[in-house]
Amino acid sequence: MKKTVLSLFVLASMATFVSCKDDATKTTEANETVVASLEATTYKIDKANSIVDWKGSKPGTTHTGTIQFMDGEAIVTDGKLEGGTFVFDMSTITVTDLKAGDGKEDLEMHLKGTGEKAKEDHFFNTGKYPKGSFEVTAVTEENGKSMITGNLTLKEISKSITVPAMITSDETSMTIKSEPFMINRTEWNVNYASKSVFDDLKDKFVEDNIELTVNVKVLK
Repeated sequence: MKKTVLSLFVLASMATFVSCKDDATKTTEANETVVASLEATTYKIDKANSIVDWKGSKPGTTHTGTIQFMDGEAIVTDGKLEGGTFVFDMSTITVTDLKAGDGKEDLEMHLKGTGEKAKEDHFFNTGKYPKGSFEVTAVTEENGKSMITGNLTLKEISKSITVPAMITSDETSMTIKSEPFMINRTEWNVNYASKSVFDDLKDKFVEDNIELTVNVKVLK
């Protein structure tokens, strides 16, 4: 039975910010969705064993954290990944390098745009944009690695990116682990304290690039 893979994420979010935009994964316009073949099998995400790791930085400081998945599925044909839709819950943005009471809660609210000092322009504005998604549109092989192309959607903006990953599978499951990769957050209108968007920030800026590592396990 044919099945159209719906738009999704993943992401983002998110990971190591670096200063050079050229280090970010190249983006293009979002691609068409995948139509699964008649022989395809749908695998459901194992949320307990799937996570997005992020790393971001500003002058003198680097922070790390995670984002959890909300839903997801992979389309598998003859043991190979053909397509898929993965949705992450932006309200689960967590900071892992700080402890409770040491600024952890404040930074998490700042990234989400929640709390008493909430502002819509604070990073991901999760009240308005609670979900992100990644939709697999193509999978190719290059130098022994799987190159996964898909539409990354954040704040309702979709861009196509290609990410190197290792894919392993057995009779009942498949694991997809990306290599660390970077995105330029401003391409998804995440502009807070970006020196490429705002002038006169001096040393009060946050790097544009975010490093992400995506780990997904799906079950047959």
